[in-house]
Amino acid sequence: MSGKRILVVEDGITMRMFYQDVLGRAGFTVEEAANGVEGLEKALLGGYDLMIVDINMPKMDGYELVSRIRREPSLQAIPVVTISTEAQDADASRAYAVGANFYIVKPADPVLLVETARLLTGAQP
Repeated sequence: MSGKRILVVEDGITMRMFYQDVLGRAGFTVEEAANGVEGLEKALLGGYDLMIVDINMPKMDGYELVSRIRREPSLQAIPVVTISTEAQDADASRAYAVGANFYIVKPADPVLLVETARLLTGAQP
């Protein structure tokens, strides 16, 4: 077990289950939020080593969530991976512009997802 905590912010239950399964089997502790507002609230409670944020969500989209994370001193150091069905270079550029560390296009490759999580959290395989 890596002991690293990941917060998955994703409105789709099927996708949350996928991340829970893939990252949980890799040894991460995975917690979930169903939208950007809930994700920000959970993040502010602290203790996460990585956040995985969907871009297209109700209440607060992923771009706004990442932007708010980067403006909050207690959250600025948390790496953020954004994931979206949007595959245009402009979408990735926008995610990086608001502070994302990495951009993955759905469907996320499980190997890439785990390796990215390990890289950004410093977790050992």
